[in-house]
Order: sequence, then structure tokens, then C-alpha cells
Amino acid sequence: MSDLTEFQKRANEAEQKIATLEAQLSQLQNQSIEKIKKLETENTILKQQLSGNVSVSSTNSAKVPPGHTSFSWGASNQIVINASGSGSGSGSGSGSGSNLTTNDISSNNTTSSSHLSAKQFLNELRANLTPCFYTHRNSLKELLGSAEVAATVIGKEVTVAGWARTIRMQGGGRFAFIELTDGSTYSGLQIVLDQDKAGFESLKSSFASTGAAISARGIIIKSPGSKQLIEMQANEVVLIGGCDPTIYPLAKKKHGTEYLRTIAHLRPRTHIIAAATRVRNALAYATHKFFQENGFLYVHTPIITASDCEGAGEMFSVTALLHGIKKPSEIPTVPNTGEIDFSKDFFAKPSFLTVSGQLDVETYCSALSKVYTFGPTFRAENSHTGRHLAEFWMIEPEIAYADLQDNMTHAEAYLRFVVHYALENCVDDLKFFNEFVEKGLIDRLKLVANSPFVKITYTQAIEDLQKSGQKFDEEPVWGIDMGTEHERFLTEQIYKMPVIVINYPKSFKAFYMRLNEDDRTVSAMDILVPKIGEIIGGSQREERLHVIERRLDELKLPKESYSWYLDLRRFGSVPHAGFGLGFERLVMFVTGIDNIRDVIPFPRYPGHAEF
Repeated sequence: MSDLTEFQKRANEAEQKIATLEAQLSQLQNQSIEKIKKLETENTILKQQLSGNVSVSSTNSAKVPPGHTSFSWGASNQIVINASGSGSGSGSGSGSGSNLTTNDISSNNTTSSSHLSAKQFLNELRANLTPCFYTHRNSLKELLGSAEVAATVIGKEVTVAGWARTIRMQGGGRFAFIELTDGSTYSGLQIVLDQDKAGFESLKSSFASTGAAISARGIIIKSPGSKQLIEMQANEVVLIGGCDPTIYPLAKKKHGTEYLRTIAHLRPRTHIIAAATRVRNALAYATHKFFQENGFLYVHTPIITASDCEGAGEMFSVTALLHGIKKPSEIPTVPNTGEIDFSKDFFAKPSFLTVSGQLDVETYCSALSKVYTFGPTFRAENSHTGRHLAEFWMIEPEIAYADLQDNMTHAEAYLRFVVHYALENCVDDLKFFNEFVEKGLIDRLKLVANSPFVKITYTQAIEDLQKSGQKFDEEPVWGIDMGTEHERFLTEQIYKMPVIVINYPKSFKAFYMRLNEDDRTVSAMDILVPKIGEIIGGSQREERLHVIERRLDELKLPKESYSWYLDLRRFGSVPHAGFGLGFERLVMFVTGIDNIRDVIPFPRYPGHAEF
């Protein structure tokens, strides 16, 4: 009997423990649920702050603010783009459902300290860093950004650092003038240092010359000269890195761009290359800004590929077979044929540097709807013209559930947006290019930014060229692939504005472009602009499996190499479209620079792969 009582006692204790554990578990579950909800709320707030609190209008009409430019899209939709890179949109896309808007980003100044925006976080981080030279110096752009900015720093002590454009002793050696630049802006800062100030003796060194690295600390004052708004009355100058003027390859005089290419590691210190680099940076930023704010996802596509996107065959081979090879006879070959045995190579097949990320980014378009890639591409074309590079950057968006009209709308909006952005944010650099590189550059850019593009068919373009009476190197007849001379004549002489040409003959277009009902042309489009000619090329893609297979056969391209690409047509195929823009040509267009080798940091072309 006692054993039974003891058993019941232990059973009761166990039940009590179980009840206690269940209560604790329930409490923990409730706490976890509350924590998850709190984290989800904080995450939502943080996402809104990091994205700048983007608000999308869903109304069916949009008022265009003064100075903005409207882009018509379909029957009821507007895209509004302004010079600062903001805008608003309404309605829905024509047929495709692709909603293209560019919305103002408003900063949220009401966040608590526990919910800092990304910009607030960086400012707070910088303010609390241990004092050091880098974090406590001012860039010249911060001081010289505008007349309004310059006025706010007068009377303040600042520290600057950069490279000397000129150093001059004046007043019988009683004071020195230094023109300093740090690359952040076109303008330099004039620094005046009296002989009784720290560092004056170092400026007497022969190494204190053009190109020397210098830091200066002093008071910003209103400049008595007419060439600059402000200057620095220095209390201290430090010669950080001297420069021997007897061997320094950049003299004070103007150098030709061809000579500068031979010293590509130093040419960023010149006005033209520094300005081109800043404009290139602004255009790259504007590119990401446009696509990110319009719902596109950035996809990194491979540089090494086994596919020839354009079918041109002008590709760089990628192989590891030559490592350690001293004689051709040591290269592995296929028995009986003597052909190179690529099965022994790193990728077990012939591989190349890509000429385009388009085919790869289409795979993500077929799942994520709106995507783009922006990266380096390569072409082994033995061209020595000022329009071609062996290594260049391409911007390639792809849009699902879209046709040729949608494609043209996105491409035009993108181009006008980035030009607006450059006009707004590269004022000094564009003034430099307008004065010293291409007279009328700014007016040309404003024409592109503010004028709706003309849209014509390829057939109409050929007829326009024939009727013009102009003599061309290649006669404009139906079926030719129009050259730069034809494209520029259309934009500069006939229409005097950008032109979109559509429906090209299939004979010289890629296999993936959608075949039109006439079986002679494809749903392709090129955007032509003054001075450059073609700047954007694109098409509606062929979504019909049997048609694209026939096109591969016609062009004698191996289907097995494109089997994965054909799968996109086998499994859930949809109408889709995209375009490509050579980034260097865009920089040429915006800066007026004639040679493509001068708008990329280290140009690669036949016989040149230095640096």
C-alpha cells in the first residue's frame, strides 16, 4: 500500500512539473511572438528609411511640376522626370502591366535615435570616430560646391589635402600661392601662406612643384580676386609627397589625349580626364538610381561564358591549357583529328569572355520580372577606330510581359533621365567640356533631355536618306546595316533630334529578336542621337520556341549550346523585351569627347593592355 501511495505522490509531482513547464513554454512562446512582431515592425521602418520613404502615386492623373518633362506611355500613363532625378507616375502600363515611375525620395527627419536612416548613421559614425587626418579634412567639393556653400564657410578653420597644380612664390619671397585640387570637383582652392607660417620653408624645395601632395590648415576668407569666390589664409602647410619637376611627365601646359594614354596611371590628374571620370561616376550612379527606383533588380551576370550572344564569333578565348606549355606539340589534341581537346581544359569545353550579359539576365527576368545587369563585356574585334574598345561596360535591362513599345518607353526614359542627372549634378565639368571640348554641348544635352524622341521605321529611315540627296560612303538601300554616317545624318540634319528606328531587316540582326509577321523584319529598335549615332540597341525577344529554333538553324548556331536559353521558351514563356547601352558611348555623348579610349580609366584595344 505504501508503494502505491509513493507512486501516486511522484505522479502528482510529475504532473505539477509538466504543468509548470507548459506554462513557462506558453509564456516563452508569447514573448517570442511579441519579439518577432517588434522586429518585423522595426525591419519595416528600417527598410522605409533606407529606401528614402518612396511613395508611389496610384492616381490616374499626374501633374507635371514646372521644369519637368513628361513622357507619354500608352493611353493613360505618364512618366515625369526632372533635372534632379525625381519624378512621379500614374496609371498602369500599356498592355504589359510594367509600371514605370520615378518618384521623389524624401528624407525622414522624425526618426528616433534607435531608428537611424543610413545617412544619419554614417553622419553619427563620422562624428564619433577618433579624430584622425582623413575624417577631419574637408573635400574641396564641400567648400566650393556653390556660391551659397562657399559663403557659409567664410571665417571657418578647415583642413584640406590634395595635389598642387601650381606653387608660386610672390612678394619677393614673403608669401606663397598654392592652387590645390583633390579631384572631388573641377575647381581648385587657392591657398595663401605667409613666410612666418609653419611649412613655408618646405615650399622652397624643388620638389614642392606641380604634382606635389600637400595638406593645409587655415581660415577660409572671401577672395579679393575675381577668379574664385573664396581662398584659404593658411596657418600651416605640410609637404606630404614631393614631386621631381625634372622627370614628372605632366607639365603645366596642355597635353594631347594620345600622349596621356601612354601615362594612364597619371592622366587622372589632368582636367579632361578628371572631369570625364566625375561625369562617368555620375552617370553610373544615375543608372542604378533609375533602375532601382523603378522596381528593377540588379543581377550580376558571368564574365566567363560558353555562349556567343551576338553570334559574331569575335570573342576572347579563356583557357588554362597553355599553363606550363612551351611547345605547341604539348597542347592536348583529339586523336585522329588533331583538334584541340578542350575536354582537358578547365571548363571542359571552349570558353570565352562574354560579349553581353543579356542571355543570362533573361533567365532572371523570367522569374523576377524586371532586372538589369551593368558590367564589363569584351569583344576581340581588331578595330583601331576611336569608337571601339576590346573591354567595355554594358547596361542591359530586361522586362517581362513587355513588347517593343514598352521597351522604347523604358529606353527613352532612361536616357533622358541620366542626361538630366548629369546636367543637374555635373555643372562645372559640363561647362569645362562645353568650353574646351565641344561648343554647344550643353544645348545638345538639353535638347535630348527635353525633347520627345522621333519614332520611325527602318524602311522610312532608308527612304528619308534616299530623298535627302546626300552622298554617303555606303549607298542607303533597303537591307543595309546603317552606319554612323547614316545615323548621324538622320539625327543632325533631317530630324535635328534623337530618333528611334524600329523594325530592322532580320538578315543582320541577332537570332533572339522577335520575328515580325512579314517574316522579313524583327521587332528591334535603335536609339540614335546627334554626334554619336546609335547609343541604345534593343528588341522584343522571341518568346516562341519553334520560331527561335528555326532562327538558330538559319544562322547555323548549335542548339545544344543554347539549350538552357530555349528552356525559357519551353517552361512558362512570356513576351519580354530589353535593350543594351554601351556605357562608354554614353560618357562620350555627355562629355563631347571624341575618342572612346579617353572615357574609360584603362582602355583596352589592339596592342594595348598596359597598366
